[in-house]
Amino acid sequence: MEYVTGQRQVILNFSELYCKNEVEVLNSACFKEVWERFLDHIYKVEKQDVLTIIDILSHPKRDFIILFKLLFEFDIKEIKQISRHFSMILDHRDILYELVENFYDYWRRLERYGVIYAKSKVGGIESTSFTGVMNQFTNVILSTYRTISQKVLGENFAIYRSLPAGINAGLLISKHNWAKNYADYSFLTKSNAIEQVLIRPPFISYSSKNKRTGTYPEVMYNPIQRIADSFKADEYYCYQAKIGTSLAYVYFHRDYLAHGITLCNLFEFVPLYKCHGIKPDLLYIFGADIEGESVFYHDEQNDIYIGVAPHNDSIDYFGYMKKMLLTLHNVKMIDHGHLPLHGACVSITLKSGTVKNVVIIGDSGAGKSESLEALSAYAGENISSQLTIFDDMGTLKLIGDQVMAYGTEIGAFVRLDDMASGYAYREMDRAIFMNPDKVNSRLVVPVATYPQIMKGYKVDMVLYANNYEDVKDQLSIFHDKTQAMNTFIRGARCAKGTTQEIGLVESFFANPFGPVQRQEQTKQLIQKFFSKLFEHNILVGELYTKLAILGHEHDGPEGAAKKLFEVLEK
Repeated sequence: MEYVTGQRQVILNFSELYCKNEVEVLNSACFKEVWERFLDHIYKVEKQDVLTIIDILSHPKRDFIILFKLLFEFDIKEIKQISRHFSMILDHRDILYELVENFYDYWRRLERYGVIYAKSKVGGIESTSFTGVMNQFTNVILSTYRTISQKVLGENFAIYRSLPAGINAGLLISKHNWAKNYADYSFLTKSNAIEQVLIRPPFISYSSKNKRTGTYPEVMYNPIQRIADSFKADEYYCYQAKIGTSLAYVYFHRDYLAHGITLCNLFEFVPLYKCHGIKPDLLYIFGADIEGESVFYHDEQNDIYIGVAPHNDSIDYFGYMKKMLLTLHNVKMIDHGHLPLHGACVSITLKSGTVKNVVIIGDSGAGKSESLEALSAYAGENISSQLTIFDDMGTLKLIGDQVMAYGTEIGAFVRLDDMASGYAYREMDRAIFMNPDKVNSRLVVPVATYPQIMKGYKVDMVLYANNYEDVKDQLSIFHDKTQAMNTFIRGARCAKGTTQEIGLVESFFANPFGPVQRQEQTKQLIQKFFSKLFEHNILVGELYTKLAILGHEHDGPEGAAKKLFEVLEK
Protein backbone atom coordinates (compact mmCIF):
# COMPACT_ATOMS: atom_id res chain seq x y z
CA MET A 1 0.00 0.00 0.00
CA GLU A 2 1.08 3.59 -0.66
CA TYR A 3 0.27 4.69 2.88
CA VAL A 4 -1.41 3.60 6.11
CA THR A 5 -3.11 5.90 8.59
CA GLY A 6 -3.85 5.24 12.24
CA GLN A 7 -5.34 7.16 15.11
CA ARG A 8 -2.21 9.26 15.63
CA GLN A 9 0.04 8.34 12.74
CA VAL A 10 0.66 8.25 9.01
CA ILE A 11 3.03 5.67 7.47
CA LEU A 12 4.14 6.58 3.94
CA ASN A 13 5.48 3.82 1.72
CA PHE A 14 7.97 5.70 -0.44
CA SER A 15 8.78 2.55 -2.39
CA GLU A 16 5.23 2.53 -3.75
CA LEU A 17 4.70 6.26 -4.20
CA TYR A 18 6.99 9.21 -3.58
CA CYS A 19 5.83 12.81 -4.05
CA LYS A 20 8.65 14.67 -5.77
CA ASN A 21 6.92 18.04 -5.97
CA GLU A 22 4.05 20.09 -4.56
CA VAL A 23 1.51 19.10 -7.21
CA GLU A 24 2.08 15.42 -6.51
CA VAL A 25 1.52 16.11 -2.80
CA LEU A 26 -1.84 17.78 -3.50
CA ASN A 27 -2.87 14.98 -5.88
CA SER A 28 -1.98 12.17 -3.47
CA ALA A 29 -4.61 10.03 -1.80
CA CYS A 30 -2.84 10.49 1.53
CA PHE A 31 -3.17 14.29 1.38
CA LYS A 32 -6.88 13.87 0.62
CA GLU A 33 -7.42 11.54 3.58
CA VAL A 34 -5.51 13.72 6.03
CA TRP A 35 -7.45 16.78 4.85
CA GLU A 36 -10.75 14.93 5.35
CA ARG A 37 -9.72 13.87 8.85
CA PHE A 38 -8.73 17.46 9.62
CA LEU A 39 -12.12 18.78 8.54
CA ASP A 40 -13.83 16.13 10.68
CA HIS A 41 -11.74 17.44 13.57
CA ILE A 42 -12.81 21.03 12.83
CA TYR A 43 -16.47 20.02 12.83
CA LYS A 44 -15.99 18.06 16.04
CA VAL A 45 -14.41 20.94 17.98
CA GLU A 46 -16.80 23.41 16.31
CA LYS A 47 -14.15 25.95 15.43
CA GLN A 48 -16.60 28.66 14.43
CA ASP A 49 -14.30 31.17 12.73
CA VAL A 50 -12.99 28.76 10.07
CA LEU A 51 -16.38 27.06 9.74
CA THR A 52 -17.70 30.30 8.27
CA ILE A 53 -15.66 29.74 5.11
CA ILE A 54 -15.80 25.94 5.14
CA ASP A 55 -19.59 26.01 5.00
CA ILE A 56 -19.51 28.16 1.86
CA LEU A 57 -18.72 25.03 -0.15
CA SER A 58 -21.11 22.13 -0.68
CA HIS A 59 -18.21 19.64 -0.79
CA PRO A 60 -15.38 21.19 1.27
CA LYS A 61 -13.42 17.94 1.50
CA ARG A 62 -13.11 17.91 -2.28
CA ASP A 63 -13.31 21.56 -3.29
CA PHE A 64 -10.72 23.01 -0.92
CA ILE A 65 -8.11 20.72 -2.48
CA ILE A 66 -9.11 22.17 -5.86
CA LEU A 67 -8.65 25.67 -4.40
CA PHE A 68 -5.19 24.75 -3.10
CA LYS A 69 -4.21 23.54 -6.58
CA LEU A 70 -5.50 26.75 -8.16
CA LEU A 71 -3.40 28.80 -5.76
CA PHE A 72 -0.33 27.20 -7.32
CA GLU A 73 -1.31 28.18 -10.88
CA PHE A 74 -3.26 31.45 -10.71
CA ASP A 75 -3.27 34.71 -8.83
CA ILE A 76 -6.10 35.63 -6.47
CA LYS A 77 -8.03 37.76 -9.00
CA GLU A 78 -8.09 34.97 -11.57
CA ILE A 79 -9.31 32.42 -9.04
CA LYS A 80 -12.15 34.73 -8.00
CA GLN A 81 -13.30 34.79 -11.63
CA ILE A 82 -13.24 30.99 -11.86
CA SER A 83 -15.72 30.33 -9.02
CA ARG A 84 -18.19 32.47 -7.10
CA HIS A 85 -17.74 30.27 -4.02
CA PHE A 86 -13.96 30.56 -4.20
CA SER A 87 -14.38 34.32 -4.54
CA MET A 88 -16.44 34.42 -1.34
CA ILE A 89 -13.75 32.42 0.48
CA LEU A 90 -10.97 34.66 -0.81
CA ASP A 91 -12.83 37.70 0.45
CA HIS A 92 -11.94 36.31 3.90
CA ARG A 93 -8.27 35.62 3.32
CA ASP A 94 -7.43 36.15 6.98
CA ILE A 95 -9.70 33.23 7.92
CA LEU A 96 -8.42 31.13 5.00
CA TYR A 97 -4.86 31.77 6.18
CA GLU A 98 -5.87 30.62 9.67
CA LEU A 99 -7.42 27.47 8.18
CA VAL A 100 -4.20 26.67 6.28
CA GLU A 101 -2.12 27.24 9.42
CA ASN A 102 -4.43 25.01 11.46
CA PHE A 103 -4.16 22.25 8.87
CA TYR A 104 -0.38 22.54 8.83
CA ASP A 105 -0.29 22.25 12.64
CA TYR A 106 -2.66 19.27 12.51
CA TRP A 107 -0.33 17.51 10.05
CA ARG A 108 2.74 18.17 12.19
CA ARG A 109 1.02 16.83 15.31
CA LEU A 110 0.60 13.45 13.62
CA GLU A 111 3.38 10.89 13.97
CA ARG A 112 4.76 10.72 10.42
CA TYR A 113 6.88 7.84 9.19
CA GLY A 114 8.50 7.13 5.84
CA VAL A 115 9.30 3.54 4.80
CA ILE A 116 11.58 2.41 1.99
CA TYR A 117 12.19 -1.20 0.99
CA ALA A 118 15.85 -2.03 0.46
CA LYS A 119 14.91 -3.72 -2.82
CA SER A 120 12.43 -1.27 -4.30
CA LYS A 121 10.20 -1.85 -7.27
CA VAL A 122 11.18 -0.38 -10.61
CA GLY A 123 10.58 3.36 -10.43
CA GLY A 124 10.74 3.36 -6.64
CA ILE A 125 13.37 4.87 -4.38
CA GLU A 126 16.76 3.16 -4.11
CA SER A 127 18.03 2.32 -0.67
CA THR A 128 21.29 4.20 -1.27
CA SER A 129 19.37 7.51 -1.27
CA PHE A 130 17.58 6.75 1.99
CA THR A 131 18.55 9.87 3.95
CA GLY A 132 18.41 12.09 0.88
CA VAL A 133 14.84 10.98 0.17
CA MET A 134 13.71 11.85 3.69
CA ASN A 135 15.33 15.30 3.46
CA GLN A 136 13.82 15.97 0.04
CA PHE A 137 10.33 15.03 1.23
CA THR A 138 10.60 17.51 4.11
CA ASN A 139 11.54 20.23 1.63
CA VAL A 140 8.57 19.38 -0.62
CA ILE A 141 6.11 19.56 2.31
CA LEU A 142 7.59 22.87 3.48
CA SER A 143 7.39 24.27 -0.03
CA THR A 144 3.75 23.19 -0.40
CA TYR A 145 2.81 24.86 2.86
CA ARG A 146 4.78 28.05 2.19
CA THR A 147 3.54 28.50 -1.36
CA ILE A 148 -0.13 28.26 -0.36
CA SER A 149 0.27 30.32 2.82
CA GLN A 150 2.20 33.12 1.13
CA LYS A 151 -0.28 33.29 -1.74
CA VAL A 152 -3.17 33.62 0.70
CA LEU A 153 -1.24 36.07 2.90
CA GLY A 154 -0.44 38.20 -0.13
CA GLU A 155 3.28 38.51 0.61
CA ASN A 156 6.37 36.43 1.30
CA PHE A 157 7.31 35.49 4.83
CA ALA A 158 9.90 37.71 6.49
CA ILE A 159 10.94 34.89 8.83
CA TYR A 160 11.27 31.25 7.76
CA ARG A 161 11.24 28.35 10.21
CA SER A 162 12.52 25.07 8.81
CA LEU A 163 10.37 22.84 10.98
CA PRO A 164 10.53 19.01 10.67
CA ALA A 165 7.36 19.04 8.54
CA GLY A 166 8.11 15.91 6.53
CA ILE A 167 8.64 12.71 8.49
CA ASN A 168 9.51 12.24 12.17
CA ALA A 169 11.31 8.99 11.43
CA GLY A 170 12.26 6.95 8.40
CA LEU A 171 12.83 3.20 8.07
CA LEU A 172 14.82 1.26 5.50
CA ILE A 173 13.43 -2.26 5.62
CA SER A 174 13.88 -5.71 4.09
CA LYS A 175 13.30 -9.34 5.13
CA HIS A 176 14.89 -11.40 7.89
CA ASN A 177 15.27 -15.11 7.13
CA TRP A 178 16.37 -16.50 10.50
CA ALA A 179 13.08 -18.38 11.14
CA LYS A 180 12.88 -20.36 7.90
CA ASN A 181 14.58 -23.36 9.53
CA TYR A 182 12.41 -23.27 12.68
CA ALA A 183 8.93 -24.61 11.95
CA ASP A 184 7.22 -22.99 14.94
CA TYR A 185 8.53 -19.54 13.95
CA SER A 186 8.54 -19.69 10.15
CA PHE A 187 5.48 -17.43 9.91
CA LEU A 188 7.72 -14.51 10.98
CA THR A 189 9.84 -14.62 7.81
CA LYS A 190 7.36 -12.49 5.85
CA SER A 191 7.58 -9.59 8.33
CA ASN A 192 9.58 -6.48 7.57
CA ALA A 193 12.93 -6.13 9.32
CA ILE A 194 14.67 -2.81 9.91
CA GLU A 195 18.01 -2.14 8.24
CA GLN A 196 18.41 1.57 8.97
CA VAL A 197 16.56 4.21 10.96
CA LEU A 198 16.49 7.98 10.58
CA ILE A 199 15.06 10.07 13.44
CA ARG A 200 14.38 13.80 13.34
CA PRO A 201 14.54 15.13 16.92
CA PRO A 202 12.80 16.27 18.91
CA PHE A 203 10.68 13.15 18.43
CA ILE A 204 7.50 13.50 20.50
CA SER A 205 4.93 10.72 20.86
CA TYR A 206 1.72 10.20 22.80
CA SER A 207 0.30 6.92 24.05
CA SER A 208 -2.99 5.71 25.49
CA LYS A 209 -1.28 4.98 28.82
CA ASN A 210 1.37 6.92 30.70
CA LYS A 211 2.29 4.33 33.34
CA ARG A 212 2.88 0.60 33.57
CA THR A 213 0.99 -1.91 35.72
CA GLY A 214 1.84 -5.40 36.95
CA THR A 215 4.51 -7.92 36.09
CA TYR A 216 4.74 -10.68 33.49
CA PRO A 217 3.73 -14.23 34.41
CA GLU A 218 5.56 -17.22 32.99
CA VAL A 219 3.41 -19.80 31.19
CA MET A 220 4.11 -23.46 30.52
CA TYR A 221 3.04 -23.44 26.85
CA ASN A 222 4.54 -21.64 23.88
CA PRO A 223 2.34 -18.54 23.26
CA ILE A 224 3.65 -18.40 19.69
CA GLN A 225 1.26 -21.25 18.89
CA ARG A 226 -1.70 -18.95 19.68
CA ILE A 227 -0.74 -16.27 17.15
CA ALA A 228 0.80 -18.09 14.18
CA ASP A 229 -2.44 -18.60 12.22
CA SER A 230 -3.73 -15.03 12.64
CA PHE A 231 -0.38 -13.25 12.29
CA LYS A 232 -0.48 -10.58 9.53
CA ALA A 233 3.20 -10.37 8.74
CA ASP A 234 3.03 -7.25 6.56
CA GLU A 235 1.74 -5.26 9.57
CA TYR A 236 4.82 -5.93 11.72
CA TYR A 237 8.38 -4.63 11.83
CA CYS A 238 11.35 -6.36 13.45
CA TYR A 239 13.93 -4.44 15.47
CA GLN A 240 17.10 -6.45 16.16
CA ALA A 241 18.75 -5.48 19.43
CA LYS A 242 21.49 -6.38 21.86
CA ILE A 243 20.12 -6.45 25.41
CA GLY A 244 23.16 -7.04 27.52
CA THR A 245 24.70 -10.15 25.98
CA SER A 246 21.33 -11.32 24.58
CA LEU A 247 20.34 -11.02 20.92
CA ALA A 248 16.68 -9.97 20.78
CA TYR A 249 14.23 -9.81 17.86
CA VAL A 250 11.34 -7.48 18.63
CA TYR A 251 8.36 -7.80 16.27
CA PHE A 252 6.01 -4.87 16.88
CA HIS A 253 2.72 -4.01 15.16
CA ARG A 254 2.74 -0.85 13.07
CA ASP A 255 0.16 0.72 15.42
CA TYR A 256 2.98 0.87 18.00
CA LEU A 257 5.61 2.23 15.64
CA ALA A 258 6.51 5.06 18.04
CA HIS A 259 7.50 2.49 20.69
CA GLY A 260 9.51 0.55 18.13
CA ILE A 261 11.38 3.68 17.04
CA THR A 262 12.10 4.52 20.69
CA LEU A 263 14.03 1.25 21.02
CA CYS A 264 16.78 2.96 18.99
CA ASN A 265 17.64 5.18 21.95
CA LEU A 266 17.57 2.38 24.53
CA PHE A 267 19.00 -0.83 23.08
CA GLU A 268 21.93 -1.36 20.75
CA PHE A 269 20.67 -1.90 17.20
CA VAL A 270 22.03 -4.93 15.33
CA PRO A 271 22.16 -4.48 11.53
CA LEU A 272 20.60 -7.29 9.53
CA TYR A 273 23.83 -8.35 7.88
CA LYS A 274 25.21 -9.17 11.35
CA CYS A 275 22.36 -11.49 12.33
CA HIS A 276 21.08 -13.06 9.09
CA GLY A 277 20.18 -16.68 9.78
CA ILE A 278 21.00 -16.37 13.49
CA LYS A 279 18.48 -17.59 16.08
CA PRO A 280 17.67 -15.02 18.78
CA ASP A 281 18.11 -15.46 22.50
CA LEU A 282 14.98 -13.37 23.11
CA LEU A 283 11.86 -13.04 20.95
CA TYR A 284 9.08 -10.52 21.63
CA ILE A 285 5.82 -10.10 19.69
CA PHE A 286 4.39 -6.72 20.71
CA GLY A 287 0.79 -6.17 19.62
CA ALA A 288 -0.27 -9.74 18.80
CA ASP A 289 -3.84 -10.59 17.83
CA ILE A 290 -4.67 -12.40 21.06
CA GLU A 291 -6.79 -11.91 24.14
CA GLY A 292 -5.56 -11.82 27.72
CA GLU A 293 -2.42 -10.54 29.40
CA SER A 294 1.22 -10.34 28.39
CA VAL A 295 3.12 -13.55 29.17
CA PHE A 296 6.54 -15.12 28.65
CA TYR A 297 7.83 -18.63 28.06
CA HIS A 298 11.16 -20.42 27.74
CA ASP A 299 11.33 -22.61 24.66
CA GLU A 300 13.96 -24.98 26.06
CA GLN A 301 14.23 -27.04 22.89
CA ASN A 302 15.38 -24.03 20.86
CA ASP A 303 16.61 -22.06 23.90
CA ILE A 304 14.56 -18.96 23.07
CA TYR A 305 12.95 -16.79 25.76
CA ILE A 306 9.63 -15.61 24.29
CA GLY A 307 7.33 -12.74 25.26
CA VAL A 308 3.92 -11.92 23.76
CA ALA A 309 1.81 -8.81 24.38
CA PRO A 310 -1.77 -8.38 23.08
CA HIS A 311 -2.88 -5.68 20.65
CA ASN A 312 -4.96 -3.28 22.75
CA ASP A 313 -4.74 0.06 24.52
CA SER A 314 -3.70 -1.58 27.78
CA ILE A 315 -0.13 -2.06 26.53
CA ASP A 316 0.14 1.25 24.63
CA TYR A 317 3.04 2.58 26.69
CA PHE A 318 6.76 2.20 26.09
CA GLY A 319 7.26 0.69 29.55
CA TYR A 320 5.52 -2.47 28.33
CA MET A 321 7.94 -2.73 25.42
CA LYS A 322 11.01 -2.20 27.58
CA LYS A 323 10.15 -4.20 30.70
CA MET A 324 9.19 -7.44 28.94
CA LEU A 325 12.50 -7.43 27.11
CA LEU A 326 14.33 -6.87 30.38
CA THR A 327 12.29 -9.65 32.01
CA LEU A 328 13.29 -12.09 29.28
CA HIS A 329 16.95 -11.10 29.54
CA ASN A 330 16.97 -11.22 33.34
CA VAL A 331 15.40 -14.70 33.46
CA LYS A 332 18.07 -15.85 31.03
CA MET A 333 20.78 -14.33 33.26
CA ILE A 334 19.37 -16.06 36.36
CA ASP A 335 19.31 -19.38 34.52
CA HIS A 336 23.00 -18.85 33.72
CA GLY A 337 24.00 -18.01 37.32
CA HIS A 338 24.20 -14.21 37.06
CA LEU A 339 22.36 -11.68 39.27
CA PRO A 340 20.16 -9.09 37.47
CA LEU A 341 19.72 -5.75 39.21
CA HIS A 342 16.98 -3.13 39.00
CA GLY A 343 19.07 -0.04 39.53
CA ALA A 344 21.73 2.26 38.18
CA CYS A 345 25.49 2.04 37.91
CA VAL A 346 28.06 4.74 37.18
CA SER A 347 31.80 4.69 36.79
CA ILE A 348 33.11 7.89 38.41
CA THR A 349 36.60 9.24 37.86
CA LEU A 350 37.50 11.79 40.54
CA LYS A 351 39.77 14.74 39.88
CA SER A 352 42.50 12.85 41.76
CA GLY A 353 42.33 10.09 39.15
CA THR A 354 40.64 7.58 41.47
CA VAL A 355 37.92 5.52 39.76
CA LYS A 356 34.88 4.32 41.72
CA ASN A 357 32.10 2.15 40.31
CA VAL A 358 28.87 2.71 42.21
CA VAL A 359 25.72 0.55 41.97
CA ILE A 360 22.42 1.92 43.31
CA ILE A 361 19.54 -0.60 43.54
CA GLY A 362 15.87 0.32 43.81
CA ASP A 363 12.48 -0.10 42.14
CA SER A 364 10.81 2.47 39.92
CA GLY A 365 10.70 5.96 41.44
CA ALA A 366 13.25 5.24 44.18
CA GLY A 367 15.48 8.13 43.09
CA LYS A 368 18.39 6.28 41.48
CA SER A 369 18.73 8.39 38.32
CA GLU A 370 17.80 11.61 40.11
CA SER A 371 20.55 11.16 42.72
CA LEU A 372 23.19 10.41 40.10
CA GLU A 373 22.11 13.41 38.02
CA ALA A 374 22.37 15.54 41.19
CA LEU A 375 25.82 14.07 41.89
CA SER A 376 27.05 15.23 38.50
CA ALA A 377 25.74 18.74 39.17
CA TYR A 378 27.01 18.92 42.77
CA ALA A 379 30.50 17.54 42.25
CA GLY A 380 31.11 19.62 39.15
CA GLU A 381 34.80 19.93 38.34
CA ASN A 382 35.73 17.57 41.17
CA ILE A 383 34.64 14.71 38.91
CA SER A 384 36.67 14.23 35.73
CA SER A 385 34.08 11.91 34.18
CA GLN A 386 30.86 10.10 35.08
CA LEU A 387 29.98 7.24 32.75
CA THR A 388 26.55 5.60 33.04
CA ILE A 389 26.91 1.81 32.84
CA PHE A 390 23.21 1.24 33.31
CA ASP A 391 20.31 3.49 34.28
CA ASP A 392 17.58 0.95 34.98
CA MET A 393 18.73 -2.65 34.67
CA GLY A 394 22.11 -4.32 34.90
CA THR A 395 23.77 -7.60 35.80
CA LEU A 396 26.35 -8.68 38.35
CA LYS A 397 28.68 -11.49 37.28
CA LEU A 398 31.47 -13.27 39.07
CA ILE A 399 34.60 -13.10 36.93
CA GLY A 400 37.11 -15.23 38.77
CA ASP A 401 36.70 -14.06 42.36
CA GLN A 402 35.65 -10.52 41.45
CA VAL A 403 32.11 -9.04 41.39
CA MET A 404 31.70 -7.19 38.08
CA ALA A 405 28.86 -5.00 36.80
CA TYR A 406 27.52 -4.99 33.24
CA GLY A 407 24.81 -2.94 31.58
CA THR A 408 21.84 -4.02 29.48
CA GLU A 409 20.83 -0.72 27.84
CA ILE A 410 22.70 2.04 26.02
CA GLY A 411 20.03 4.58 27.00
CA ALA A 412 17.99 5.90 29.92
CA PHE A 413 14.19 5.90 30.34
CA VAL A 414 13.91 9.05 32.47
CA ARG A 415 10.93 10.42 34.43
CA LEU A 416 10.99 14.16 33.72
CA ASP A 417 8.87 15.18 36.72
CA ASP A 418 11.74 14.42 39.11
CA MET A 419 14.68 15.71 37.08
CA ALA A 420 16.29 19.10 37.59
CA SER A 421 14.83 22.07 35.74
CA GLY A 422 16.28 22.30 32.25
CA TYR A 423 17.24 18.63 31.93
CA ALA A 424 14.83 18.05 29.05
CA TYR A 425 16.17 21.04 27.14
CA ARG A 426 19.77 19.86 27.48
CA GLU A 427 18.83 16.51 25.92
CA MET A 428 16.41 17.80 23.28
CA ASP A 429 18.70 17.20 20.30
CA ARG A 430 18.94 13.44 21.04
CA ALA A 431 15.93 12.57 23.17
CA ILE A 432 12.63 10.90 22.34
CA PHE A 433 9.82 12.45 24.39
CA MET A 434 6.68 10.67 25.60
CA ASN A 435 3.54 12.43 26.81
CA PRO A 436 5.60 15.55 27.70
CA ASP A 437 2.62 17.52 29.04
CA LYS A 438 1.26 14.74 31.30
CA VAL A 439 2.06 13.34 34.73
CA ASN A 440 4.88 10.77 34.55
CA SER A 441 6.16 12.27 31.30
CA ARG A 442 9.26 10.49 30.05
CA LEU A 443 12.15 10.79 27.70
CA VAL A 444 14.53 8.16 26.36
CA VAL A 445 18.06 9.36 25.70
CA PRO A 446 21.31 7.53 24.81
CA VAL A 447 23.84 7.64 27.66
CA ALA A 448 26.59 5.16 26.69
CA THR A 449 27.89 2.98 23.88
CA TYR A 450 27.49 -0.79 23.77
CA PRO A 451 31.24 -1.50 24.21
CA GLN A 452 31.20 0.76 27.29
CA ILE A 453 28.33 -1.02 29.06
CA MET A 454 29.73 -4.47 28.24
CA LYS A 455 33.30 -3.78 29.32
CA GLY A 456 32.73 -5.05 32.87
CA TYR A 457 33.36 -2.86 35.92
CA LYS A 458 34.75 -3.92 39.30
CA VAL A 459 32.09 -3.02 41.88
CA ASP A 460 33.31 -0.62 44.61
CA MET A 461 30.02 0.29 46.28
CA VAL A 462 26.45 -1.15 46.35
CA LEU A 463 23.66 1.02 47.76
CA TYR A 464 19.92 0.55 48.26
CA ALA A 465 17.83 3.61 47.27
CA ASN A 466 15.41 4.44 50.09
CA ASN A 467 12.97 7.15 48.95
CA TYR A 468 10.55 7.20 51.89
CA GLU A 469 12.52 7.71 55.17
CA ASP A 470 13.39 11.23 56.31
CA VAL A 471 16.77 10.86 58.02
CA LYS A 472 19.51 13.41 58.62
CA ASP A 473 22.45 11.26 57.53
CA GLN A 474 21.49 10.29 53.96
CA LEU A 475 23.95 7.39 53.60
CA SER A 476 24.34 4.53 56.09
CA ILE A 477 26.68 1.54 55.88
CA PHE A 478 25.70 -2.10 56.57
CA HIS A 479 28.10 -4.04 58.77
CA ASP A 480 25.96 -7.18 58.84
CA LYS A 481 25.48 -9.20 55.66
CA THR A 482 22.12 -10.67 56.71
CA GLN A 483 20.70 -7.24 57.55
CA ALA A 484 21.89 -5.91 54.20
CA MET A 485 20.40 -8.82 52.27
CA ASN A 486 17.08 -8.46 54.08
CA THR A 487 16.88 -4.77 53.13
CA PHE A 488 17.65 -5.43 49.48
CA ILE A 489 15.34 -8.46 49.26
CA ARG A 490 12.48 -6.58 50.94
CA GLY A 491 12.62 -3.99 48.15
CA ALA A 492 10.61 -1.31 49.98
CA ARG A 493 9.77 2.05 48.42
CA CYS A 494 7.05 4.66 48.41
CA ALA A 495 5.40 4.44 44.98
CA LYS A 496 5.75 7.65 42.95
CA GLY A 497 2.95 7.03 40.47
CA THR A 498 5.20 5.50 37.82
CA THR A 499 3.13 2.29 38.10
CA GLN A 500 -0.33 1.44 39.45
CA GLU A 501 1.02 1.13 43.01
CA ILE A 502 0.31 3.69 45.74
CA GLY A 503 2.02 4.30 49.08
CA LEU A 504 4.67 2.16 50.75
CA VAL A 505 5.06 -1.07 48.79
CA GLU A 506 7.54 -3.93 48.58
CA SER A 507 8.82 -5.98 45.66
CA PHE A 508 11.21 -8.91 45.87
CA PHE A 509 14.79 -7.62 45.46
CA ALA A 510 13.25 -4.40 44.05
CA ASN A 511 13.03 -6.17 40.71
CA PRO A 512 9.67 -7.42 39.34
CA PHE A 513 11.33 -8.35 36.06
CA GLY A 514 12.91 -11.77 36.41
CA PRO A 515 13.80 -12.21 40.10
CA VAL A 516 10.12 -12.15 41.11
CA GLN A 517 9.39 -14.98 38.67
CA ARG A 518 12.50 -16.95 39.77
CA GLN A 519 12.66 -16.18 43.50
CA GLU A 520 14.31 -19.37 44.78
CA GLN A 521 17.05 -19.21 42.17
CA THR A 522 17.55 -15.50 42.86
CA LYS A 523 17.82 -15.98 46.63
CA GLN A 524 20.69 -18.40 46.10
CA LEU A 525 22.40 -15.88 43.81
CA ILE A 526 21.89 -13.01 46.29
CA GLN A 527 23.52 -15.13 49.02
CA LYS A 528 26.41 -15.92 46.70
CA PHE A 529 27.06 -12.37 45.51
CA PHE A 530 26.57 -10.60 48.87
CA SER A 531 28.97 -13.06 50.46
CA LYS A 532 31.56 -11.96 47.90
CA LEU A 533 30.81 -8.26 48.50
CA PHE A 534 31.38 -8.57 52.25
CA GLU A 535 34.32 -10.95 51.79
CA HIS A 536 36.12 -8.28 49.73
CA ASN A 537 35.05 -5.42 52.05
CA ILE A 538 33.07 -3.73 49.31
CA LEU A 539 30.92 -0.97 50.80
CA VAL A 540 27.24 -1.98 51.03
CA GLY A 541 24.82 0.67 52.28
CA GLU A 542 21.52 2.52 52.08
CA LEU A 543 21.13 5.86 50.29
CA TYR A 544 18.19 7.98 51.49
CA THR A 545 16.99 9.92 48.43
CA LYS A 546 13.78 11.29 50.07
CA LEU A 547 12.28 11.46 46.58
CA ALA A 548 8.80 10.42 47.78
CA ILE A 549 8.73 12.83 50.73
CA LEU A 550 6.62 15.90 50.01
CA GLY A 551 8.78 18.97 49.67
CA HIS A 552 12.03 17.01 49.24
CA GLU A 553 11.59 15.92 45.62
CA HIS A 554 14.64 17.94 44.56
CA ASP A 555 16.68 18.66 47.70
CA GLY A 556 16.39 14.99 48.73
CA PRO A 557 18.40 13.64 45.77
CA GLU A 558 20.73 16.65 46.08
CA GLY A 559 21.44 15.82 49.74
CA ALA A 560 21.96 12.14 48.87
CA ALA A 561 24.38 13.16 46.12
CA LYS A 562 26.32 15.39 48.52
CA LYS A 563 26.70 12.59 51.06
CA LEU A 564 27.65 10.09 48.37
CA PHE A 565 30.36 12.40 47.08
CA GLU A 566 31.78 12.80 50.60
CA VAL A 567 32.07 9.02 50.88
CA LEU A 568 33.63 8.75 47.43
CA GLU A 569 36.29 11.33 48.32
CA LYS A 570 37.25 9.34 51.42
